[in-house]
Amino acid sequence: MTQSIRWEQDGDGVVTLVLDDPTQSVNTMNDAFTDSLEEVVARLKAMDDLRGVVVTSAKETFFAGGDLRMLSAVRPEDAQGFYETSMRLKQALRGLETLGKPVVAAINGSALGGGLEIALTCHHRIALNIPGSEIGLPEVTLGLLPGGGGVVRTVRLLGITDALLKVLLKGKQYRPAQALEVGLVDELADSTQDMLAKARAWIDAHPESVQRFDVKGYEIPGGTPATPAFAANLPAFPASLRKELGGAPYPAPRNVLAAAVESTQVDVETAMQVEARYFTELVCGQTAKNMIQAFFFDMRSVNSGARRPKDIPSREVRKVAVLGAGMMGSGIAYACAAAGIQVVLKDISPEAAERGMSYSAGVLDKAVARGNMTPDEREKVLARITPTAEAADLAGCDVVIEAVFEDPQLKYKVFQDIQDVVAPDALLCSNTSTLPISLLAEGVTRRADFIGLHFFSPVDKMPLVEIIRGPQTSDETLARAFDLVRQIRKTPIVVNDSRGFFTSRVIRTFIDEGVAMVGEGIAPASVEQAATQSGYPAKVLSLMDELTLTLSRKISNEARRAVEEAGGVWTGHPADAVLDRMLDEFHRPGRSGGAGFYEYEDGRRTRLWTGLREHFTRPGAEIPFEDMKERMLFAEALDSVRCLEENVLTSVADANVGSLLGIGFPAWTGGVLQYINGYQGGLPGFVARAHELADRYGERFTPPALLLNMAAEGRTFED
Repeated sequence: MTQSIRWEQDGDGVVTLVLDDPTQSVNTMNDAFTDSLEEVVARLKAMDDLRGVVVTSAKETFFAGGDLRMLSAVRPEDAQGFYETSMRLKQALRGLETLGKPVVAAINGSALGGGLEIALTCHHRIALNIPGSEIGLPEVTLGLLPGGGGVVRTVRLLGITDALLKVLLKGKQYRPAQALEVGLVDELADSTQDMLAKARAWIDAHPESVQRFDVKGYEIPGGTPATPAFAANLPAFPASLRKELGGAPYPAPRNVLAAAVESTQVDVETAMQVEARYFTELVCGQTAKNMIQAFFFDMRSVNSGARRPKDIPSREVRKVAVLGAGMMGSGIAYACAAAGIQVVLKDISPEAAERGMSYSAGVLDKAVARGNMTPDEREKVLARITPTAEAADLAGCDVVIEAVFEDPQLKYKVFQDIQDVVAPDALLCSNTSTLPISLLAEGVTRRADFIGLHFFSPVDKMPLVEIIRGPQTSDETLARAFDLVRQIRKTPIVVNDSRGFFTSRVIRTFIDEGVAMVGEGIAPASVEQAATQSGYPAKVLSLMDELTLTLSRKISNEARRAVEEAGGVWTGHPADAVLDRMLDEFHRPGRSGGAGFYEYEDGRRTRLWTGLREHFTRPGAEIPFEDMKERMLFAEALDSVRCLEENVLTSVADANVGSLLGIGFPAWTGGVLQYINGYQGGLPGFVARAHELADRYGERFTPPALLLNMAAEGRTFED
């Protein structure tokens, strides 16, 4: 048996349990850990001279959480066995908690998920206050709930309201000082020696110790459903959760809420069973498998550089030139400066460049107001940005990021103005959302050094960057671009050149499908509701208004021209006729024009335009609501398969992560290709449903050959 916990004992009766799985770089809750925990708890109970226990870790992190590969493998038929295994772990932790002797957690690094659950089992928690350390229960972000007693203990220690809102429902991760404020830890330490000394001191001061909620007469802060005042407000919790989820299929938050409330109405041992049953249901379900695959395994693959060319040394960027001080360029300048890089922000006039710099000042002011940054740190970031209108000021820049309007001639000009001023081997990047990199590369002399970087707005909040490799882009350029994106703390996906690339191309299929349904006479409010209940963060018609109908038609026209010039036959979309009427007949270009699918007052969206019902909606023009939802989901998933088929995408992980972080594909799916994997019946089930949609709504739902072949061969989408 692998020993995951090392026993260290001194001469005065204090035992230190060192979490140290020899088979892994981090500690996880697996079978070996449960076996080891049961063994050490039995040994502790047998000690006559035990004075106290310190729980710490030999790893850089205290404890990483559950073994996600193991959890992903659990099937519905394994439910009873998994439930019993999870109860073994809970009972072992409960045994540690009820020794009757002081137990202190010396948290020497991040304690997330199972790590914090171990710490919560202890009577006192001391966290090492170091940069990068995070403390929290993020299970809900993976479609799970804390299954090692985390729900039971947080509601008893913090109260139902604080446990739900501050810890469980959002899965928020806290820095040690923040965790102290919330109540997840009791003390901070500045060094390992200080932490262990404080642990010993607490043991000396509390020779007979029990968990707070095990003291007779203990009352849960804020009350329970048995408390009249709390019971009166209890219906607000499910109502608020329903509103937030919008009908989307996220079982984890609902299970968290149910487990939290129900567990307070019974004793601790029974509460552990309640938590275990809700946990088992989630582990056996498909949603958790989807989210674990995307937000852990795929994200780790993307960020670790699976698509970065190998054997090319990394180069740290020192000085970036950003061309264009509009909203996008200003956001890029801020992201670079916040990461410690010197930035020259250039526009056509000093005043325009200064306005761009004010964007960073505004973002930093909010960070200071929230307490996330000191005024001195704010000034240091701003000092890294130099606004200018002079090309000569770009001398020495080792990276150029162009962020002007989507006009090839304009992009050519700004590169021609500076390409001989910057460093001779400077990385040349264009921030574009739709224009082919092969076309834009014609504007520079060093085409091997040219690459696309598609940032998403607002840059300071959006974590994704789509790296577009052109036909002449070198491996070294791709590697340098990848390293730059990681240096500014963004997540990079890598795609090959084509019009619209991956994200801009695929999101249009979602929008077009929603607009097409309006053209079919379906009530616009129902279309919006279908998007919400599918789990999209933005309603489809409101998103169309934000992007503008004018831009959408322009992109369609450019794509049509490119296809026809290449000798192809253009296949339009039913949405095109709706856009034409909205623009040409009703003059409603979108939010920026003050009128679109929605009405606007002082720039604020108010309600759907009443003219939609008059001019488009037809009585009896109804389709199954499930079809409405799946038309949007299938449109994006099918086009993603086409991107893979056409070599625009070369990685399943990039497809899933890019769709989740860049274009708002619903998180419960695990991303566009994982959605197909996890569809009821797998790939064959998805193909059968796609054929149904194609028969009802058009050939655009016909499965691509790649998908048909994979389904026939029993394969799934994986790297």
